[in-house]
Amino acid sequence: MNLIRFVPLLILLSGLSLAQRVQPTTLTTGQFSTVYNFFSFAIAAMGASAIFFFVSRSSVLPKYRLALVVSGLVVTIAGYHYLRIFNSWEAAYTLQNGSYVASGIPFNDAYRYVDWLLTVPLLLLETVAILALPAIQSRGLIWKLVIASFFMIALGYPGEIGDNAARFWWGLASTVPFVYILYVLWGELGQAASRQKPEVQVYSRNMKLLLLFSWGVYPIAYALPLLGITGAGSVVGIQVGYSIADVLAKPIFGLLAYAIAVIKTRQDMGLSEDEDIVLGNVPAGTLRPGATD
Repeated sequence: MNLIRFVPLLILLSGLSLAQRVQPTTLTTGQFSTVYNFFSFAIAAMGASAIFFFVSRSSVLPKYRLALVVSGLVVTIAGYHYLRIFNSWEAAYTLQNGSYVASGIPFNDAYRYVDWLLTVPLLLLETVAILALPAIQSRGLIWKLVIASFFMIALGYPGEIGDNAARFWWGLASTVPFVYILYVLWGELGQAASRQKPEVQVYSRNMKLLLLFSWGVYPIAYALPLLGITGAGSVVGIQVGYSIADVLAKPIFGLLAYAIAVIKTRQDMGLSEDEDIVLGNVPAGTLRPGATD
């Protein structure tokens, strides 16, 4: 039975050598530059947000710092992989007579799936951690979400490197854990969040909606070849779509987590919105009951 845990990983690794998806032989300057610039934007967004999340740890109470550390790890990992994707894209094409033609070096799209395999479980961990739920409750939620996310990503990869039939069936299989994740987020986690203060509930709801919206971009980009969008248009659409979704799901999502951490810190310390958070010397009795672990 223990081998079942490794099935998604084996599926993913079995396709890494096939990472070079079929590329169009020619891209216009505009098409190549569009993808190039979106990759560059994603690298900048990941790097800047990583610095912000790590520096901002000291502005919230210790019980909320785990979420900011996880946010920093997510965008750091993503930034590294985007740098590799950027370099692979640049090497995959060469400029000839005003157009970009395939250089013979395959574009390695597997970097994305390796990145998602690491960052998506961390994003879901971040979603639970920011609410600072009791350990028993949060542990169960985290395991459910992490295992489901692992299957969601691993099952999608064979379709990414296969033909349209493979893309359809593997994409359909990947949808099952995706729907389960949404069920847990809106069901069990939603019930836990309903016991938070109204302002926190709003931000928690916005985090889930952002996940739904940004994750909704992924299947749209994934399905482009199934919709008859092929060749250069498909390659550009997929890379731009994935890049937009990654920026929404990682740096922007992390900023919402930071906002919740600040709000809950103020609530635990009994501060109004106009008062500054000073954690160096917190007077005894200032923290609300249960504010420290």
